[in-house]
Amino acid sequence: MSQSQIFWMLLLISTCVSVVYLVFGLATQKGRISCMMRFAVMALCPVIGPLFFLTGYLLYRLVFRSEADLADVVFRKDRVRTNVRADEERERNIVPVEEALAVSDKSSLRRLMLNVIRGDVKSSLAAIALALNSHDSETAHYAASVLQDELNDFRLHVQKSYQKIEAESGEQTEEEEALILYMNQVLAQKVFTELEQRKFVFMMSDIVDILYKKNASKITSQFYECMCLRLLDVQAFDQMEIWCGRAAAQYPDELASYTCRLKLYFTSHQKDKFFQVMKELKESEVVIDSETLELIRTFD
Repeated sequence: MSQSQIFWMLLLISTCVSVVYLVFGLATQKGRISCMMRFAVMALCPVIGPLFFLTGYLLYRLVFRSEADLADVVFRKDRVRTNVRADEERERNIVPVEEALAVSDKSSLRRLMLNVIRGDVKSSLAAIALALNSHDSETAHYAASVLQDELNDFRLHVQKSYQKIEAESGEQTEEEEALILYMNQVLAQKVFTELEQRKFVFMMSDIVDILYKKNASKITSQFYECMCLRLLDVQAFDQMEIWCGRAAAQYPDELASYTCRLKLYFTSHQKDKFFQVMKELKESEVVIDSETLELIRTFD
């Protein structure tokens, strides 16, 4: 057989293979565009084209394709991160409540107020409370409804959690830790009446005291600072001094242990104790922040 005969035979076989591939691909209706592109490559590159695609197919089937071993894979809902598309229209309309209250147009004011309410309400109670005095009755109604619901939820949650704490064993402290942070988030905004604010602050003090007696190591420097500041809000100086002393004893190298005492003595006008703590702070290796520095300059 001559070389020309071999050439024409290979060309005929390659063409037949290409046509069969095209007909089969179009008949299955799977990846028709991809099928036609491959047919064009095989037609323009006889022998080489079909061999290329055949080699790729065999490598995929024999080498790269393998069943995934999912024996050690654990699917848990709490490990799934859901990315939610941003509500751009709403984000463009969000402004601080203080600015919303200055809007004269009632419809715009109400829309802005509703956008704020749809956000993180629990951390915006103080701002929402400002809307109670709005000149627009509808806006004031929105604010009053939300504020009343949130404060009622707070009262109910605190009461239930306190009952759970009383029923806990001596080693359980999770309920106390969670309730302290929850109460501080709301009480720091000072949205209750003076009498009720004082009541909840003292209740918070009792809860921290329960945690202190159970396991003092669970009380972080942040817990001490929150407790001291809430007592300072209601001017319970005697109780605050007790917690300041405990914080200083447990966390002597934390800035909060000094700043709480400085704020206590500054507010209660105890100059001698203030200067004593200030001297201790200056002699320590604790880094002073700008707020503490400003407090020292004011009293110095």
